[in-house]
Amino acid sequence: MQKYYLAQVNISKLLAPIDSPLLADFVAQLDEINALAEKSKGFVWRLKGDNENATALRIFDDADIIINMSVWETIEDLKEFAFKTAHVGVMRERNKWFEKPSGAMLALWWIPHNYTPTPHDAKERLESINKNGSTPFAFTFKDVFLPIV
Repeated sequence: MQKYYLAQVNISKLLAPIDSPLLADFVAQLDEINALAEKSKGFVWRLKGDNENATALRIFDDADIIINMSVWETIEDLKEFAFKTAHVGVMRERNKWFEKPSGAMLALWWIPHNYTPTPHDAKERLESINKNGSTPFAFTFKDVFLPIV
């Protein structure tokens, strides 16, 4: 039987350039939060650029959108990290650094355990949620689907 992992993408549109004073508090926390993720139960992989985070990667047409992608063994593992660790503090402060989203900013989907998701995959999943809502192809924490086997 095939084993599946949970892939996630979340995007944010910056209120100012990443190196601006407005974003300094956010940037100062990146290494700590990324290290916490990597040490968390169920963590498998995360998208990284040359600076060990993904903030310099420009995947979308809008250069002010930053991307975060990771893979987890289970949805429970991702929830534990996202909602019960220091990561929560960053989420509480997000309105200081990022625009209020006009569309989907998060997508979750199942991948075979030996597959590394791509930014293209992430864009497809976000577009799918914007067009179709949550489906087995792409969903949110609010509407979780099990892997299709």
